Amino acid sequence: MNRATRISYVFVLGLLALVAVLHMTVPLITVLFAFFALNQLSFGQRWLGLVMFAIVLSGVVSGLWFFAGQAVVALPKIAKESIPRVIDYATARGLQLPFTDMVGLKEVLITKVQDQLGEMSQLAGITKYLRAAAVEAVSVLIGIVVAISLFLTRKLDLGSHPGAEEGNLYSATGQAIVERFTTFYHSFATVMGAQIVISAINTALTTIFLAWNHYPHLGVVVVLTFVLGLLPILGNLLSNTLIISIGLTLSERTAVLALVFLVVIHKLEYFLNSKIIGDRIRNPMWLTLLGLVIGERLMGVPGMILAPVVLHYIKVEMSRVKAEQGRALAPNHESTTPAS
Repeated sequence: MNRATRISYVFVLGLLALVAVLHMTVPLITVLFAFFALNQLSFGQRWLGLVMFAIVLSGVVSGLWFFAGQAVVALPKIAKESIPRVIDYATARGLQLPFTDMVGLKEVLITKVQDQLGEMSQLAGITKYLRAAAVEAVSVLIGIVVAISLFLTRKLDLGSHPGAEEGNLYSATGQAIVERFTTFYHSFATVMGAQIVISAINTALTTIFLAWNHYPHLGVVVVLTFVLGLLPILGNLLSNTLIISIGLTLSERTAVLALVFLVVIHKLEYFLNSKIIGDRIRNPMWLTLLGLVIGERLMGVPGMILAPVVLHYIKVEMSRVKAEQGRALAPNHESTTPAS
């Protein structure tokens, strides 16, 4: 391994550490998703990729705006209808819940938030949330601009100054850094590409079930199912809780059918994970779970998205480095042993 390659590894490691410490996972994920979309939509033509990306981005923004308007109306209704049924169902079976009505649930949630935020909860205000929203919006915009710039040119060294040595350290290091980030992007494309396929299959089957059983607020529930499906493990738990809770508002039979259906779907997901993700990533489940826990602790929910990507990237990079053979140490060991 030459000097430029070693510097590139340190650079990438330091950058990932800064992302975690400075809470810059949103722009990083935006860059990766946008760059992924640009590559998938280009079909070998950069101008076509830019045009298609602009069209898709406009559609996504419009869709999110429409979905937000629907969700603001639908989610309170879902909570108002499903929570009392969950309480009645638990009470009838002797299950103890930390709340007995909507007011009690609100008190529980407020207490949890205050415990987590501590003194910060007293400083919360509309200005703070608007500022946070503005920062996130700017981060997403910067991520999109960076992704477009990388799509147009991936060179770090755009040209040496007059008198620079041929094969100088800066140029070599720049090329090595580009190789590191190319590998990191391929890990992201491998992991998220598989996760998107699995989430799409899960959402399609769930949509058929929900429509067949005449679930209310179908559009909102379907979109949430797909988005939450992109989050490993936690996303499935959240979407399942939502679907079963709404099922209780229809009938106990529908809720039981939803539970059975979701169990079957998750068995199918195990198969899909082993075939789609397992064949691509080849990491044991315990390692993925450990990565998810660490990622959530360091970066929150975005860290859970990045954790499988980082694990895959580390595995790919380490697989390219030949391990030092134990026999290579034998001559030095023997030379320090006194002759008999």
